[in-house]
Amino acid sequence: MNDQIISHKAYARIGLLGNPSDVYYGNTISISITNFWASVDLEPSDHLLVKPHHYHDLVQFQSLHHMVDRLENEGFYGGVRLLMAICKVFYRYCKKHNIDLHERNFTLSYDTNIPRQFSSIYSRLSGSSAIACAALNCMLDFYQVRHLVKVEERPNLILDSEKELGIVAGLQDRVAQVYGGLVFMDFSKNHMDKLGHGIYTPMDISLLPPLYLIYAENPSDSGKVHSTVRKRWLEGDEFIRSTMNEVANLAVEGRQALLEKDYEKLATLMNHNFDLRRSMFGDDALGDINIKMVEVAREVGAASKFTGSGGAVVTFCHGGPQQVELLQEACQKAGFIMQPVQVASPNLNDLDFGSSHST
Repeated sequence: MNDQIISHKAYARIGLLGNPSDVYYGNTISISITNFWASVDLEPSDHLLVKPHHYHDLVQFQSLHHMVDRLENEGFYGGVRLLMAICKVFYRYCKKHNIDLHERNFTLSYDTNIPRQFSSIYSRLSGSSAIACAALNCMLDFYQVRHLVKVEERPNLILDSEKELGIVAGLQDRVAQVYGGLVFMDFSKNHMDKLGHGIYTPMDISLLPPLYLIYAENPSDSGKVHSTVRKRWLEGDEFIRSTMNEVANLAVEGRQALLEKDYEKLATLMNHNFDLRRSMFGDDALGDINIKMVEVAREVGAASKFTGSGGAVVTFCHGGPQQVELLQEACQKAGFIMQPVQVASPNLNDLDFGSSHST
């Protein structure tokens, strides 16, 4: 097994309900989607090598203008730093937990089709964490330690690798990518303090109605997404605290609505989730183009909310096929891309779940 190339994919995720309460001891429901992905290949080699991507890790440019233009649009960093960071965090975790690793080396390489507007430090469709998640899965197999690294702790490893690089995010994306499919997440303070992670409950993906993704190909105004909400929450702002609790409760209600296939209720909850976020963050923080995507959907009667912190919108056309057609026309007119959400199957097998119960 260790003489062969090991390949893993990790998918983008949609926050269906409850976001952004995952970083405020709340609850969320998230979906892993195959529309966008990151893949990592691990190949045994004489030396340990992390390969730069031919596009995302450019160090050669046509001119100074080309370099500056690229940096302004894509940022300074590609995926190599993420691969190196997850290697470091994985090694530290294994050392701390007395997990023996063999001495053989490997070469890591990656690819991704997650658009740049979904790969910001706020992980709108979780581009950075997808690379780290796929790499972690490769190393679990290469070192044959999948049964020794608890499933519930893997999202923390991915988040820790991003923290090494100054990336600001919560656990929601990483949980969705580790588990795959549809997951209800409980991040209550009691669980986080006692366990170091939340309680994550996979749900049957057949409970989901058809959903659609809306995004702008070249967003120009994504807003200052996190604004001062975090600061106000830490300071005990009563409005922020109570509203964030209300957002968290939407995921609890949404879980029951999905189990009962009460899709009218689901639509109401999705709309309310966005309205509550808007009341806390304000329009300037959310950004004009992000608000416009939500409004385009609502103008035809569809339910809509951010997939994460902005950059893309998840929409539910509870009015049926005619409403889908109207939304497609509205998106085309507004210059937005619309596509059906393709839900990923759950990722985990018996060996993975065995690790959850190991001591």
